[in-house]
Amino acid sequence: MNSLFRICCSVFKYCAFFAFYYFTVTFCDAAYFSQFSMRAPDHDPCHDHTGRPVRCVPEFINAAFGKPVIASDTCGMNKPTKFCTVNEGPDGLIRESCEMCDAKTQELSHPASLLTDLNSVGNMTCWVSTPSLSPANVSLTLSLGKKFELTYVSMHFCSRLPDSMALYKSADFGKTWTPFQFYSSECRKVYGKEHDVKITKQNEQEAVCTASHIMGPGGNRVAFPFLENRPSAVNFENSPVLQDWVTATDIKVVFSRLSPDQAELYGLSNDINSFSNDTDDEVKQRYFYSMGELAVGGRCKCNGHASRCIFDKMGRYTCDCKHNTAGTECEMCKPFHYDRPWGRATSTSANSCVACNCNQHAKRCRFDSELYRLSGNRSGGVCLNCRHNTAGRNCHLCKPGFVRDLSLPLSHKKVCKACACHQVGSLGKSCNQSTGQCVCKPGVTGTTCNRCAKGYQQTRSMVTPCTKIPTAADFIQQTKQSSSEEEDKCQKCRIVPKRITQKKFCKRDHALQIVIIGRDMVDGYAKYRIAVETVFKRGKDHHQRGETSLWITPQNVICKCPKLRIGRRYLLLGKNDADHERDGIMVNGQTVIAEWEGEIMEKVIRFSKKDKLGQCPSSESETHRY
Repeated sequence: MNSLFRICCSVFKYCAFFAFYYFTVTFCDAAYFSQFSMRAPDHDPCHDHTGRPVRCVPEFINAAFGKPVIASDTCGMNKPTKFCTVNEGPDGLIRESCEMCDAKTQELSHPASLLTDLNSVGNMTCWVSTPSLSPANVSLTLSLGKKFELTYVSMHFCSRLPDSMALYKSADFGKTWTPFQFYSSECRKVYGKEHDVKITKQNEQEAVCTASHIMGPGGNRVAFPFLENRPSAVNFENSPVLQDWVTATDIKVVFSRLSPDQAELYGLSNDINSFSNDTDDEVKQRYFYSMGELAVGGRCKCNGHASRCIFDKMGRYTCDCKHNTAGTECEMCKPFHYDRPWGRATSTSANSCVACNCNQHAKRCRFDSELYRLSGNRSGGVCLNCRHNTAGRNCHLCKPGFVRDLSLPLSHKKVCKACACHQVGSLGKSCNQSTGQCVCKPGVTGTTCNRCAKGYQQTRSMVTPCTKIPTAADFIQQTKQSSSEEEDKCQKCRIVPKRITQKKFCKRDHALQIVIIGRDMVDGYAKYRIAVETVFKRGKDHHQRGETSLWITPQNVICKCPKLRIGRRYLLLGKNDADHERDGIMVNGQTVIAEWEGEIMEKVIRFSKKDKLGQCPSSESETHRY
């Protein structure tokens, strides 16, 4: 170990890394086991002494320790095999030592599981591949079990370093693989890449090829620092590219070539005559890959929202999330904490998730990015399924038909009480959210529409419960109208026939049952406010139920044709009239109005059925001239 440090110190850029590596080997075992402790730490690193949330990260560990490694090839799996190593002794002579490999015998087996157990420099347990004259495409796959943010990958070989090998990482548990480093003395020939391409911000997430493992002072150890020479490493927390670059769930090492010239490697030239007469089987025993340790330094990926990783109730390895976050990597906000978008914690802000403000009337909410933008990036939560008769984005309003009880806090279950609108005097059940004022019918007043206004008197009508009390001015106006009627010669009012027949019904475009609500005079026209209760024929104007206007010409007003009374029901038959410019229905020479009675109702129902069946009479036998 001391000799290794002397070599490191001679090449400064490697010294710091190896010093850090041996520090982690010495101290990370305790850190590795401490992360699985189910007992929470005495001090929460995710909050400062005042309780303010701050960025926190799990301890730095050897993420490969104890994790399973799968080798595509291991010696002695099918039958016992012999492998030999050639070493240079202290006297300068080359000596060869051979061993047997048998997977069925524990003392002679060399499985890949030995790569991640406890190792020491003096007692290195080695994985060995099957000896072959051309060993290629042998791979080791390490599963970390969860996403980690890695700092380095270190490999300690038990024999000579391979000439060409590639390192791959997967961030989706082995579904897809991405190369992150190539090693070869002939990069273009083996991997089709140039040697030691300069890394810039444009290619920070691309694998480069180098021969530094052969030329470097590391001996039998090869280490790859993930962020070395990456320009954005100094601003890592603001670089999504590098955050993705160091994230991995699995590591794969693929060996492509043991040496560019196998004969020179093992002295099969004239330099060592003792090996020149060896058979192919004896030569093959010297060609294999052998690794003693595979270490991966990094932290459990928790995006700055957890200080440790634990096993959950389902036995899954996951982050112990803080800051109201959730997920195996704390990559989302926990339920009901969607008032702000999720974000990775930084040195300046923990980016904690914030609970939605629903005033205790909802248990679910969602995030609306547009609302968040309009609020100046302060709040974007929208409450779902507001309870206790509340409504609105924050359940801060009362739903229709309810009014706020100002004597109770907004979070109280009975903060919204039902509107007490009078069923006869009001036009509906809704009221003002603040004052509780109901919408009253004409002539009706009061918060709940329960009394007649000044100048109005009560009636027995359910439609018009209050009518205006006649005044002296009204009497004078009526007298003037009576005198003018005597002067004019009014013909018989044909709008009101003596009887209603099937023919009259069929020749009209629409048939309506109406109630007279009120009357006004507009430019000599009588404007009746009516409520359509039943539609027997819609006509081209598509009449519907509800309030509308009925207009009577000045001439018919003078002649009192027809005489309509407020609060009474009538049958209205008419033709479509698109020429008049007033909203509603215009009474003309084709209009028929009859007071609604029980006999009328039976006829209209019978006529309506025949009309729908196309059984309208064509003769004049049923008509009555009017």
